Amino acid sequence: MPTAGPTAVCYRHPDRPTALSCTRCGRPACPECLRPAAVGAQCVDCVRDQGTQQVTRPGFGDRGVRPVVARVRTARRPIATYTLIAINVAVFAYTVYAAGSFDVQISAPLLHGELVRGNVILGEYWRLLTAGFLHYSLIHLAVNMVSLYILGRDLEIALGIGRFVMVYMIALFGGSAAVMLLQGNETRSAGASGAIYGLMGAMLVVVLRLRISPAPVLTIIAINLVMSFTIPGISMAAHVGGLIFGAAATAAFIFAPRLLPASGRSESAANIVGWSGAALLLVTAIAISVIVAVTYSGPIMVYIR
Repeated sequence: MPTAGPTAVCYRHPDRPTALSCTRCGRPACPECLRPAAVGAQCVDCVRDQGTQQVTRPGFGDRGVRPVVARVRTARRPIATYTLIAINVAVFAYTVYAAGSFDVQISAPLLHGELVRGNVILGEYWRLLTAGFLHYSLIHLAVNMVSLYILGRDLEIALGIGRFVMVYMIALFGGSAAVMLLQGNETRSAGASGAIYGLMGAMLVVVLRLRISPAPVLTIIAINLVMSFTIPGISMAAHVGGLIFGAAATAAFIFAPRLLPASGRSESAANIVGWSGAALLLVTAIAISVIVAVTYSGPIMVYIR
């Protein structure tokens, strides 16, 4: 009989932890809500619906992906993914408008928003965030947005809207923290790729939780890391930092609640532990950047001020 993991709770009784799940819909359920079936056991809702054929149009959430955390809030469309894409596109459109052409390399919004370590050292901390929504070219934007669309749709189902956005932002700030630690003062960095790599790390954690072979995800991550290390002009630090923090944030939501004792393992406790771990990672990522900035004592070089 399939198992749903020790931190899952019955979909009809949220106060009952369970390791069982319906063989038809995959939802975790307690023994009271399961009925014997030809193969395994099915939940009472699936048993009730059997014999009634319903034809519906496939939509968001119908691609075989299921939530991996309790109490997941999703929408009929990948609203968070679409919103993040819209924000990135809108910001790029503004940089094009400010530059008067698609050559945005010296547009004011980009110059005053991209991540330059020297500028952050001088107190321009907003760059830790704004750099993640700026792009240097239309191709740069397109590649990142296609990646966000592919990864975001499934992750938004698996994690829910709130957790998905939290993982994205933690990965973004994690990429900025790595840039502050590892790149030169005058090196320019911008783009959503740090957050995108965080989603790759999140996808790896999700497939491990679902006990699916991680080989395809590991292959994609490996290929992208090789490109980061070998192609000039790519911020290796932002990619690796985003990957690490994105994976860690997802693990906080999925695996950290397993550290709770069995007697205290409830849905509310799991949510508290998961969100607390994610919040700690977000604070850590921001703190790393701030500590690097306030403790730096060497020469300061900036791109523009």
